[in-house]
Amino acid sequence: MSFIRGLQCHLCKAIYEAEASWVCGKCLGPLEVVYDYDAVRRSMSREAIESRPANLWRYRELLPIEGEPRTGLHSGFTPLVRSERLASRLGVDELYLKDDSVNHPTLSYKDRVVSVAATRAVELGFQVFGCASTGNLANSVSAHAARLGLECYVFIPHDLELNKVLGSAIFGPQVVAIRGNYDDVNRLCTQIAEKYGWGFANINLRSYYAEGAKTYGFEIAEQLGWRLPQHLVSPVAGGTLLPRIVRGFREMIEVGLVEGPLPKVHAAQAAGCAPVIEALEKGLEFPDPVKPNTIAKSIAIGNPADGFQVLSTVRSSGGSGAKVTDEQIVSAMQLLAETEGIFTEPAGGTTLAAAMQLIERGLIPRDESIVIAITGNGYKTGEVVRDRVVKPVELGRSLQEFDAFLNEKQSPAPVP
Repeated sequence: MSFIRGLQCHLCKAIYEAEASWVCGKCLGPLEVVYDYDAVRRSMSREAIESRPANLWRYRELLPIEGEPRTGLHSGFTPLVRSERLASRLGVDELYLKDDSVNHPTLSYKDRVVSVAATRAVELGFQVFGCASTGNLANSVSAHAARLGLECYVFIPHDLELNKVLGSAIFGPQVVAIRGNYDDVNRLCTQIAEKYGWGFANINLRSYYAEGAKTYGFEIAEQLGWRLPQHLVSPVAGGTLLPRIVRGFREMIEVGLVEGPLPKVHAAQAAGCAPVIEALEKGLEFPDPVKPNTIAKSIAIGNPADGFQVLSTVRSSGGSGAKVTDEQIVSAMQLLAETEGIFTEPAGGTTLAAAMQLIERGLIPRDESIVIAITGNGYKTGEVVRDRVVKPVELGRSLQEFDAFLNEKQSPAPVP
């Protein structure tokens, strides 16, 4: 049973059929899926959700498909980690990490949005499935296309991290590296989608793709015992995730699964690509495009498609934002690994470093509950920390040689 009523413009509220459309023909605003919330309320309860398989489709009524899920049957429902050692280092009382660095099958939050977009692509009859990507989305689109037997094209910037290129190529898509940045890639893919009629997850299927991000918020609420945190810190790239987490919270309130108030939501960006944070600081309604220059390539989008929605969501929540340097990003990645045993990519380092800055500035009180979004895995981007970690000690096979090493290691350092 489908609970979709159609698509609606986020700005002018014009209504459209639930087709492969993503831009309003009247005002050029983004289109969003709308649901029959009365019907959802009758079908969806805490008990029903808890009885379902531990994947993102446990929230089926609030996801935009008409038939059965086609992929993503093992995606989602990632850990919400209570982080006591990290909380102690930061001087806060209640800290959680929503850890999509272990999401199935490609180790990022993108497996949520692609599960939904790919299922809807099949329903709408697309034979070719693709995306414009900074890496993680290409990995996920390639994997889910392989599972569904769809022809696949993924378009990436030419200077992407090697492991992210390999993480797409292994599934057998056509990988196309464009000489330019993500915004150049996205512009080309928009033209290709129009000319060839292909289904692009984050372009003509974006209305459905974005809905998958709500499951990040649904899970946080459920895993907190059907309550909402007081603060959420999320990375911002194209702007899909942050507003949809909050939309997920709103929908859970709408259908009676949780009660408010909504959390304050805080945006995190790298200083080398921070159009949203700069717009927040300047009081702009829309972000001005910037040219990315940061190690956090997965969030290096200089002209975010949903920048307006991010800004309005952060402001309406009473939240804030922070931009952090590449040095702060790497230091935060190391801190997370050393305190909680989680190896995240630079996007996660960005989010943690921004949260630390906001806590120090008093914008996130130390005695209130905080959730930090960890959206990708550090094993894909190991080169950024390669020179920061201690190199292995090489020894022979004898116990005596190890004893000598240990004695030297444990000896007090000489007084200068």
